[in-house]
Amino acid sequence: MIIPALLIVAGVRLCQKSRSPGQLPASSQPTAEPSSPPAPSWIEQVERLLDNFNLQETALAIGTKRQQQLRELDATLDKAALSPEERKINRRIMFAIGLAGLTITGTLGFPLLTLISVPILIYQAIPVARGGYDELVVQRKVGSQVIRTLFTGGGLALGYFWLSALDGVIFCSIEKLRFNVYNTSRGHLVRAIGEQFRAVWVQKGEVELEVPVEEVRVGDIVVVRAGEAIPVDGTITEGIASIDQHMLTGEAQPVEKSVGDAAFAATLILSGTIRVKVEKAGADTLVATIEDILQHTSDYTSALELKGKVISDKTVLPTLALSAVTLTVLGPTAALCTLSCHVGQGMRLLGPLSLLNFMNLAAKDDILVKDGRALEALQDVDTVVFDKTGTLTREQPHVVAIRPCASYTENEVLGYAAAAEAKQTHPLARAILQEAENRQLDLPLLDESAYEVGYGMRVEIAGHQIRVGSARFMEREGLLLSADLVQHQVDCYQRGYSVVYVAIDEAMGGAIELRPTIRPEAKRIIQRIRQRGLEVYILSGDHEEPTRQLAHDLGIEHYLAETLPEHKAKEIERLQGEGKSVCFVGDGINDAIALKKAHVSISLRGASTLASDTAQIILMDEGLQQLPRLFELADALERNMKGNLISLIAPTPILLAGLYLLNFRIYEMFVVGATGGIVCLTHAMWPAIYPPTTASD
Repeated sequence: MIIPALLIVAGVRLCQKSRSPGQLPASSQPTAEPSSPPAPSWIEQVERLLDNFNLQETALAIGTKRQQQLRELDATLDKAALSPEERKINRRIMFAIGLAGLTITGTLGFPLLTLISVPILIYQAIPVARGGYDELVVQRKVGSQVIRTLFTGGGLALGYFWLSALDGVIFCSIEKLRFNVYNTSRGHLVRAIGEQFRAVWVQKGEVELEVPVEEVRVGDIVVVRAGEAIPVDGTITEGIASIDQHMLTGEAQPVEKSVGDAAFAATLILSGTIRVKVEKAGADTLVATIEDILQHTSDYTSALELKGKVISDKTVLPTLALSAVTLTVLGPTAALCTLSCHVGQGMRLLGPLSLLNFMNLAAKDDILVKDGRALEALQDVDTVVFDKTGTLTREQPHVVAIRPCASYTENEVLGYAAAAEAKQTHPLARAILQEAENRQLDLPLLDESAYEVGYGMRVEIAGHQIRVGSARFMEREGLLLSADLVQHQVDCYQRGYSVVYVAIDEAMGGAIELRPTIRPEAKRIIQRIRQRGLEVYILSGDHEEPTRQLAHDLGIEHYLAETLPEHKAKEIERLQGEGKSVCFVGDGINDAIALKKAHVSISLRGASTLASDTAQIILMDEGLQQLPRLFELADALERNMKGNLISLIAPTPILLAGLYLLNFRIYEMFVVGATGGIVCLTHAMWPAIYPPTTASD
């Protein structure tokens, strides 16, 4: 059904600029209308004039809260220019609204304006006719474009110019809404990692030169220090360092590396300084390989059609058949009225409108839904798969035990370690400092002139030489671990714990045991998900024992450890092959391929850039608190979409009864249609007026 009542609301709402930080691949964009013939020069002048309008982004377009969240994830958002397609749609809407005003004014008693508007209406109808021809002849199907072509042509042929003008505004509004829904996904995958490394330090003889990352070549020696991310793949030629690889491999514990070990792009140096001989740079790095896999992965979202379009296509033939019968019985005007009863146009508008409303509701709950179709797909999810490190656990571990040696106390061992780590920012240091703060320890001052960094550090504190670091560091310093400490290290490693050793002068002072910190909300969230009847899995790149232990602690039966990125994706495919609809929740670079493969992909704010760019949904509170709320919104969206369909179909019997029994014609159909349109619009907007409550409300 063509819904004239939506004209003003749609025009105001949709003329706003829909700023998007990225676009989907070409296959994911809404199908563009066939190109029209070259516009007359006066049309080009009008389009240039419309281009000068500054269509500002407002809450009516995508919501102020969602705008803010998008800006937080992409600092370049405000600087991004409108895409050519976006400008074209905006021009068409402004043009259609102006033409409708001109035509309606002419109909109200200014025939000269009508005379002026007719050739413009015909010009505006040419792309519509081409679309109908393409659908019928080229695609060999009868769809909504055929209906629209017949309706537009019939309106012009019968002299209902105002009706054709209104139809143009509504159709442009539909296209703008569909563009918003399709274009909120962020597709800058190649950009994701490259922007992290704008410049790097390269060893040239005796000096270090800062050069743009794109100028780095195989064979160069790159210098990377504590707190910096490694920009290339290569081999360490000098230095020792503790490296956090969890974003890439999923390993919870930092990895100690020295000369001869491999170093990978996008991993973070926690402590130490290394020189890396470049073996792969730019597009050849491991991270770039993952990006390439992503680019060539089948795009689920491009295959998912909006429900409104499906409904529209299924009602075309019955509408055409009824219109043909009406033509023979009641004449051409009545047949045109019958075409206006087609629900397709309304559903294709109300469906995206409902999606945008629920996307804005999600934003208010700290959930950024970048692709509205993911919210639809979430209704069908029966399996939720979690990454482990960074998703179910926090980046920072916590101290679980301190094993003092000789006559030292726990607080003495912890105090020396905390004093040595006071200026470090890596997760293990923060955990030790947090435990010292919890115990309210007064930390002694260290002599910074004796500060060294490698696998550990050597400092002077209160006349004592303190060494803090790994077992390998202690061995390098000539300090041997006792048999008990060696066994303790083996036990901790098997359980996925980290151990930091503390030496005081020339003797071992003790060991500090640290365990990955499970997110406090994780167990409760898992329980609520299982209460919905969903299966829960853990996929992790970490070792077997810590993954098994976490699954046990959270009550999760299914888990898979030591999983490479491509294997995570294959596991998702295996579950999908069993008929499951999979939602994957992850945060690392190694999760990106699995995020791309899943029916619905969710990441956390603060995750790797690649994961954030790939995921369809971002939990902005950096935790899992809002995951149940997300499922509740998906349920509410489904109810709203069903209500939209009912509200669209309900007026059709009234219109047909009026047409056949009460001799309704265009104006009467317009009044009834406008009333039905107001009801439909009110229902679609109802969630924005009265948001659905949570289960705990």
